[in-house]
Amino acid sequence: MLWWIYEPCRAGHRDTPRSRREGRPGPCSSPAGPQGARGRLSRAQRPPRWARGIRGRCGGSDRSPQAGMAAEDEAELSLLECRVCFEPYGPEGERRPLNLPCGHVLCRGCVGALAGAERRRLECPFCRRLCGPAETSDCRPLLQLLELLGPAGGGLASALGRSGGGTAAAPAGLGLRLCLGGWGSLVNPTGVAACPGSGRLAVAHDGKKRIHVFGPSGVCLRRFGERGDAGNDIKYPLDVTVTSDGHVVVTDGGDCSVKAFDFEGRGVLAVREGFCLPWGLDATPKSEVILTDSEAGALYRLAADFRRGELKKCQMIRSRLVSPRAVAVCQTSGAVVVIEHLKARGPSKGSTRVTIFSAEMDLIGQMDSFGLNLTFPSRIHATAVAFDKEGRVIVTDVCSQAVICLGKPEEFPIFNPLISHGLIYPVGLTYMANNSLVVLDSGDHSIKVYSSI
Repeated sequence: MLWWIYEPCRAGHRDTPRSRREGRPGPCSSPAGPQGARGRLSRAQRPPRWARGIRGRCGGSDRSPQAGMAAEDEAELSLLECRVCFEPYGPEGERRPLNLPCGHVLCRGCVGALAGAERRRLECPFCRRLCGPAETSDCRPLLQLLELLGPAGGGLASALGRSGGGTAAAPAGLGLRLCLGGWGSLVNPTGVAACPGSGRLAVAHDGKKRIHVFGPSGVCLRRFGERGDAGNDIKYPLDVTVTSDGHVVVTDGGDCSVKAFDFEGRGVLAVREGFCLPWGLDATPKSEVILTDSEAGALYRLAADFRRGELKKCQMIRSRLVSPRAVAVCQTSGAVVVIEHLKARGPSKGSTRVTIFSAEMDLIGQMDSFGLNLTFPSRIHATAVAFDKEGRVIVTDVCSQAVICLGKPEEFPIFNPLISHGLIYPVGLTYMANNSLVVLDSGDHSIKVYSSI
């Protein structure tokens, strides 16, 4: 018989009433075993690998599902609960989710408890990597997911569905050709862009070096963009684009700036023009950059000589938008599409609105989640947007975990699912020069490249 001994851990946690009620050990308790203080099970006592449960999307350690708990319920708990104290994440206070440098996510309360009163270096409870409290940062994908779920709560299944994940082939003539990154390589990625000429992919994420550059074959060619306080260091990247002359441009939510680098990782320009919170951006064929300011509710056009590091113009071209985030520019017509995040009233969940402007910034079309739900049988919560080579608007939908074509501006909106399986939490979207569709899936920290089959 194996007895469970509950001992306080260094974070001061004990078994909670919830853990006792569910018949599982406390968050930091461990079984007494022949290996001493850490209490690990011997090889003979360990369950087989297939019986050790599923790996949480934001956790990183295995935990066996309890009797009567379905695997999808366990995935939901792993994603929305701190894996140390088993308390649900929240947008503020002690329950706010924080990234550790290793990629694991804990709530702010557990980070503070593990660091102690002296705020000394803490040890990740999953991989044992040491870090300082100042090296942690907000887990933006989880915070956006909490915003999507809203104060009314509800299960993860109601917002994201039960399709699970994996690498199933996509319908409508698209198949998964390449999968890059993954846990440990990318940490909560937030943006992806393709270089028009070379086919290289630039990805922004929350790792130590904030920008990863992948070659067309999937090999990581370069990492740059240090986390730090220097002028060209990246505090927290929100989105990335690549100009036609080969410069990587990043929106930095940490110091509300826009920063440009060459493909060697050298910082060439940092723009701080009184932005409130620059978020999404996309490059035009003339190497100008269209970017959104989420807090100011504005759209900007930025022109610069990146080779010389000179800013030419930073002009507001549209205002009175509602929390605009993702943006895309049509490379043929110059049309601009923006995703606005509408404020939720009362206990209802927030919604999104897809707005299309002409190259002269005249309003062409507009449709929010409610209107789309009246037309189509699915509620859409868009997080990323792109134009394909035919000028059709393509969006990612985290409600159905899908990529959907909404048609050309003149026929907007239609409803044509392009990818409906194999995605968990898609937050980025771009097209490569060979017309391959690239989806950034923050749910499993990877880049998925789809092409016609």
